[in-house]
Amino acid sequence: MPKISNPFKVLKAPISTEKVVRMINEENKLAFYVDIKATKSEIRRAVEEAFEVKVVSVRTLITPTGRKKAYVKLSPEFKASDVASKLGIIG
Repeated sequence: MPKISNPFKVLKAPISTEKVVRMINEENKLAFYVDIKATKSEIRRAVEEAFEVKVVSVRTLITPTGRKKAYVKLSPEFKASDVASKLGIIG
């Protein structure tokens, strides 16, 4: 697969709500607002390249405001909390 030139064209912003912080700690998942046209495989590659982690699954949804959210589950050998602290989501 070709590298994504800029993973942050796909990943718009991390999401940090109470629900997401719980998911980071309990389910090893991260959440991002992503480009509305991004596919799950593009989101997977962007997260893997941007944060040097292995992604197990990607779930997406369109919010009522028209933004696309992606919930990304990381492989057990990588900690979502480590990535979240790099992003400044959790302390």
